[in-house]
Amino acid sequence: MTSDKDGCPMTKKISDTSLLDAETLANPWGFYEALQREEPIYKMPETGIYVVTKYDDVAHILRDTETFSNVILAMEALQGDNGRRYQEMLKEKGWEHVHVLHRTDPPKHATHRKLVDRVFTAARVRDLVPAVEALAHELIDKFEHLGECDLIKDFALPLPGMILGEQLGLDKTQFARFQKWALAMLATSNEIMSDERLREIAEIELDAQHYLSEVFESRRKNPTGDLISDLVHVTLEGEEPFTEHELQNLLNQLITGGYETTTSAIAHGLWLLIQNPVQYQKLRDKPELLKRFVDETLRIESPVQGIMRTVTKDTSIRGVDLKKDDTILLRFGAANQDGERFECPRSFDIERKNSATHLAFGGGIHVCLGQQLAKQEILIGIKVLMERLENFKLNADLPEPSYVYSLNFRPLKALPIQFRSRG
Repeated sequence: MTSDKDGCPMTKKISDTSLLDAETLANPWGFYEALQREEPIYKMPETGIYVVTKYDDVAHILRDTETFSNVILAMEALQGDNGRRYQEMLKEKGWEHVHVLHRTDPPKHATHRKLVDRVFTAARVRDLVPAVEALAHELIDKFEHLGECDLIKDFALPLPGMILGEQLGLDKTQFARFQKWALAMLATSNEIMSDERLREIAEIELDAQHYLSEVFESRRKNPTGDLISDLVHVTLEGEEPFTEHELQNLLNQLITGGYETTTSAIAHGLWLLIQNPVQYQKLRDKPELLKRFVDETLRIESPVQGIMRTVTKDTSIRGVDLKKDDTILLRFGAANQDGERFECPRSFDIERKNSATHLAFGGGIHVCLGQQLAKQEILIGIKVLMERLENFKLNADLPEPSYVYSLNFRPLKALPIQFRSRG
């Protein structure tokens, strides 16, 4: 993709591009701009899924849960018959996927959200701030004297990974194993799979399920005050506790959200500062801009590029007719690059006035329940890096390809950097 002198994406032909192509997924901005201009409701020829790219349309659909349902297993929309076979593989040795939390509609969603919100409270996030900051310093202590590190492996993954592991009640030192689970759990919704690949991914998810089942049983007998203990025992008046099936799928959502998206945002945040030295210096001079920096990073490099919905009744958007049971893909990454909402959207500007209106965490009743913790981890991670280190530079070429293949996420494989200690 090329850019003009202001950083705005140049035109890319729709007919020459596939959203399933690895190069497009790594650098989708030109394709997004072309879709928004020419075909804002775009039917993927490979899958029949409708891709929605304009900010106002995405925001509207997020709020309209009657017409656009969350009751969808994205893997079945993408995998077809293989999605159903994957379910059978899980059921044979573990637990197939069921609809919980963000894969439910009202009124069931409201019940699940009330139960989970009692665990993910604002007070709990505030209480975690000192622990996040202490861990950030502890991680930097291990590589500061070297003058170099892989920011993802050494910092951006273990910071949110160890915090979430500890809060859930899992062994926080196994964060790399948990990330492997997360990538496998996400894979069925993000790549079209061969039978061999399907079985490989199923075995990884089954490993997670059996590990978690033992933890659930342990917490039922001996609560320890962690999140899993709370989720195993939490109830509302007149409601039953979560079933084993529901707990498995709830932890699936928490793990996939906690072990990938925040890691991606921290890595992309520093990478943006390296590529934009004027903005980097501005943030050094005005640390009060950190919150705005976090929102601008989330806007410009949305960790979740897209999420699916099912159409519940015949409707139309921008003159495009959608039928009941059609699948649509809300493209957050495109909506956050909408030039009608954000002036020159590919320009990284930590003083942008409306960056906080991004849709990186979704919106409406299904807005990400972990967003406050994620923002704190991104802010603290970047703040501590800048307090301890300076003169950040890329230490080697990024691996080729630079990104893990994924339809709806953009995880960098590695970010090798060098720096100078400020100590």
